[in-house]
Amino acid sequence: MTDQHSKNKRGNNTLAVHAGERPDPNTRASAPNIVMSSTFVLDEPVGFSAYDIPDDAPYIYSRWRNPTVQQLEEKLAALENAQACRCFASGMAATSALLFSVLKTGDRLVMSDANYPGTAELARNDLVRMGIDVVTVNFSDLQAVEQAVTPETALVWGETPANPTMRITDISKIAQITHQHGARLAIDSTFATPMATRPITLGADYVIHSLTKYCCGHGDAMGGAVLASDENMRTIETDGQIHVGGVISPFNAWLINRGLATLPLRMKAHQDNAMALAQFLEAHPRVTKVLYPGLPSHPHHDLAKKQMENFSGMLSFQVDNGADMAPQMMSQLQVIHYAVSLGHHRSLICWMDTDDLMASSYRLSGKQLQAYRDFAGDGVYRVSVGLEDPEDLCDDLVRVLG
Repeated sequence: MTDQHSKNKRGNNTLAVHAGERPDPNTRASAPNIVMSSTFVLDEPVGFSAYDIPDDAPYIYSRWRNPTVQQLEEKLAALENAQACRCFASGMAATSALLFSVLKTGDRLVMSDANYPGTAELARNDLVRMGIDVVTVNFSDLQAVEQAVTPETALVWGETPANPTMRITDISKIAQITHQHGARLAIDSTFATPMATRPITLGADYVIHSLTKYCCGHGDAMGGAVLASDENMRTIETDGQIHVGGVISPFNAWLINRGLATLPLRMKAHQDNAMALAQFLEAHPRVTKVLYPGLPSHPHHDLAKKQMENFSGMLSFQVDNGADMAPQMMSQLQVIHYAVSLGHHRSLICWMDTDDLMASSYRLSGKQLQAYRDFAGDGVYRVSVGLEDPEDLCDDLVRVLG
């Protein structure tokens, strides 16, 4: 058995701690260093074009590559079973790098009609303005996806679980549809993390993460990542990373790399807490619906069991006149923070109004709007369940729910 084969067979806990890291050759420090330098001393001349960088090039400039960032990239690639990873300053920087690198005027982008609002708005506004045909589809409806993916389609973009509906996309089936038409599939797996789903092993060509969320885990560093094969990554690392320039700070990369060391342990705790809170909410008389993939009541529970090794810590729930309860959430909750974002060690909650999202981000109508409302109604409270004692989280919500 080769050493590389042995490394590839290591478990998630071991990879989360050790992948991409090695003792410092000079000091023998066990913990990784932070290399903050923007430039590096060279021993021989190099070109100044991103297109001329050889694979074995030394460190030249931190917008091109940085040792601390590379450690994070290697760890993420190991956890996702991907050949290559590139990290960016935020999840949206990673998203933009992929979209701007892969798509050109006249291409078609087929995108899930419910996903992260920032991605939705970038596609529906900026990409359309650049002459890209953007078509949004309910990815739960495979027939609709098949109809939307045409020979002009360059990229199909899904998100699973989807924000904020918690819909689950069947990655393998969407990949089959995508590849039959010669297109490539990108999956935003931020909610799932590599502990739940590794989309490349299910047929996806790209995986996107907002590292700000679970991968960091502590709400103190922003970052994003794109993972792919070496071949699919080439245009992204030149056009999307070096030319667009939205690279991650080495300090943030170091913080996120440190957070990844506990990702397997944290995700188990997030899942356990989310399940306890979901069951509590489902039994509460004021709660009309709970959307959590781990609950048998979730419409895609069977698919989630098949596709996810961890149900994550994200859930949404509905109450009558939900928007009216938001001020009480803000003023009365003592443990859960009323705030945006997710994946932190502390629990977060926010109201996501359907009419607001339709006006600003999704702009759905007809059957698509009805399918969205079948999940989200007039709006949902999205909860990122943290690492507190679940009894305390339930007691905290009782302050508002009664």
